[in-house]
Amino acid sequence: MKKLTFYMILMFMSISYAFAQGQADLKFEKTTHDFGTFSENNPMVSHTFKFTNIGDAPLVIHQAVASCGCTVPEYTQEPILPGKTGTIKVTYNGTGRYPGHFKKSITLRTNAKTEMMRLFIEGDMIAKDAK
Repeated sequence: MKKLTFYMILMFMSISYAFAQGQADLKFEKTTHDFGTFSENNPMVSHTFKFTNIGDAPLVIHQAVASCGCTVPEYTQEPILPGKTGTIKVTYNGTGRYPGHFKKSITLRTNAKTEMMRLFIEGDMIAKDAK
């Protein structure tokens, strides 16, 4: 009987501990950025997305993957504590690309409540000889 009581108490404590664990959550200032119009003479443009960990556990970004090799994301590598902010800098390189409109996505994998989310960049690159 004592063993059964001990195991019941142990199981109850384990379940309580599991539910007491916090979870990270992130909130971006914005998830889309429009570069507008820029020239093929200066084909590299960047934008930094800022976010806050609004959860109650450290936030970890496991991976940031762009939809194209012309787009490179750089992100905060260390865990972001609750209430703190982090950044994801996205650089689009239009070198060797056809001028015109583009829209690219960056997929994030995190330990937040929503494990996967997307950021978007877009813009219009005009040809070198266009004015």
